[in-house]
Amino acid sequence: MKTVLVTGGAGFIGSHVVVELVKAGYRPVIIDNFSNSERPVIRALQTLLNQEVTLYDCDYQNNKKLKEIGETERPIGVIHFAAFKAVNESVKQPLKYYDNNVAGLIKLMKFIKALTKLKHFVYSSSCMVYGEPDQLPVKEDSPWKPATSPYGTTKQMGETISSDTTVVSKHFNALSLRYFNPIGAHASALIGELPIGKPQNLVPFITQTAAKKQSSLTVFGNDYPTPDGSCIRDYIHVVDLAKAHVKALMHLEEKPPAYYDVFNIGTGHGSSVLEVIKTFEQVTDQKLMYTIGPRRLGDLTATYASIDKARKVLNWKAEKSLAEALSDAWRWQQKLA
Repeated sequence: MKTVLVTGGAGFIGSHVVVELVKAGYRPVIIDNFSNSERPVIRALQTLLNQEVTLYDCDYQNNKKLKEIGETERPIGVIHFAAFKAVNESVKQPLKYYDNNVAGLIKLMKFIKALTKLKHFVYSSSCMVYGEPDQLPVKEDSPWKPATSPYGTTKQMGETISSDTTVVSKHFNALSLRYFNPIGAHASALIGELPIGKPQNLVPFITQTAAKKQSSLTVFGNDYPTPDGSCIRDYIHVVDLAKAHVKALMHLEEKPPAYYDVFNIGTGHGSSVLEVIKTFEQVTDQKLMYTIGPRRLGDLTATYASIDKARKVLNWKAEKSLAEALSDAWRWQQKLA
């Protein structure tokens, strides 16, 4: 059985990818220091998968430990999720983001270069690399604009580091998946998004507001040049996103060393913040309290993906709707309540 290291594998996206890797016949090994995740996720994964899950409780920047893991587990690949990802927080704490997301990635790439039996690397990137796009939907060859936040800058730098390192490699290949906005939860309600402290993303704030854990939801701006004045994003179900990683890994297994490519992973459709709120109310029969606030630093006006390349090359497309994702997210929230 092929072993794959999953850095940040106890997190929201990582845990769902672990499930899909097992379903596809891989053996995922989680590396996580739980700085942005919860330890009960491991028990939930073991219940869901009905098997033990290998975990290394450590920082992925621990060079000595990473070397030990590589020698013990002999992985064929790494899927990297151990980055900080809150746009607003990155504006307030840029050095935290550059240290973990950029300096940490450099250490990880050195590890991959040194481990010659490790053949494949999947980088967790973001649509934030495009900055404020000139045209929609955004295509992979759309020019990069200056990032609107330090988080976006770290993803631009991360892709550059991954690409530059890979194309001169003699033993491994890589690709970057540019996520749009992952939401939802596993249909079992055993794993889902677990924000630590006050949620930074829209959907967990919506579900916590509906569950009375937050008094009110703030819509950051209603004066954007969009049909209803609120920001537009491409919201993708986390299970669809997880399946894209399996397709990406399988694709890399067919490619030679030094191969590198990038793919948008979204639905190809944009929904505004106010549309998401309305859809949540419709599918859950929950009335949300929300107010309109000022624009938030680092937010884009609108972005959604062109997914033609992922469909053609990876043979992947999103299958779940916004309504399904919001329903699953609410079921997960009710379990937590």
